[in-house]
Amino acid sequence: MKNARPLIVILVSLIVGAAAVAVAARWVAMQASIATTQVVVAARDLEVGTRLGPDMVQVVDWPAGVALKEPFASADKVKDRVINTQVLRGEPIVAAKLAAPGEKGGLSAVLEQGTRAITVRVNEIVGVAGFALPGNYVDVMVNTPDESNHPVSKIVLQRILVLAVAQEVSTGDNKPRVVNAVTLQVTPQEAEQIDLARSIGSLSLVLRSQIDKESAATVGARKNDLLKGGPIALLPAAPVNTAKAGAGPAPAPKPVALRKPAVKPQVTKPAEDKLEVIRGMKKSVETVE
Repeated sequence: MKNARPLIVILVSLIVGAAAVAVAARWVAMQASIATTQVVVAARDLEVGTRLGPDMVQVVDWPAGVALKEPFASADKVKDRVINTQVLRGEPIVAAKLAAPGEKGGLSAVLEQGTRAITVRVNEIVGVAGFALPGNYVDVMVNTPDESNHPVSKIVLQRILVLAVAQEVSTGDNKPRVVNAVTLQVTPQEAEQIDLARSIGSLSLVLRSQIDKESAATVGARKNDLLKGGPIALLPAAPVNTAKAGAGPAPAPKPVALRKPAVKPQVTKPAEDKLEVIRGMKKSVETVE
């Protein structure tokens, strides 16, 4: 009996442990089936303007606790749709990232309703040294003569979205790319202003913060604004030549000797002869004349 008691305890422990594992596995399976849902995600990185095909997406189990706005549960619902923003691998494809049904892809799928795309020729300086990337916002500045034929620089358009640089519309790379053309998203009126501005002067792009939505009222900058208030450096006056014509070059001025201040001589008083005299108990000094 003494040897059987430990075996019974071990057997009971094994039975209880197996039962606990079975209950836990069943609970986890129930939670997994309840807490997930079918969601369409990107099978690889997709660029702006890509037309979705069957090999570009996949359906995965997505945690139900992670809320998604207008997701898709079937790959057939996103077939032949065009994405209007970059989608990374494993990222859910939602309605906000797709262009309107019927779009054929390309840059036109990125344009918002009522806007246009216009391309501006730039160089390294005008293009903010290559930092004007797709997805950034810029101000458009023009340099042109004013009514008085004086040069003036003025910001004519503010917070303009950069759609593409050269032929690239990808927004995933943050490295500068020096290109010769930048495509901007503008309204029809802004397109007219840009076309007029580049015909009467030179354009520059001013990069601005993504979160800065305020408009700045400026009057433009002129040459006087650059020089106003600055210290004026005075040049030393040239020597005046008073020599008459035909008289030859004027003689060089003679050096003026500076007079040293007179030093008053000190008068030395001659030393006096003195004689020591002793009278009785008294001692005195007398001058000898």
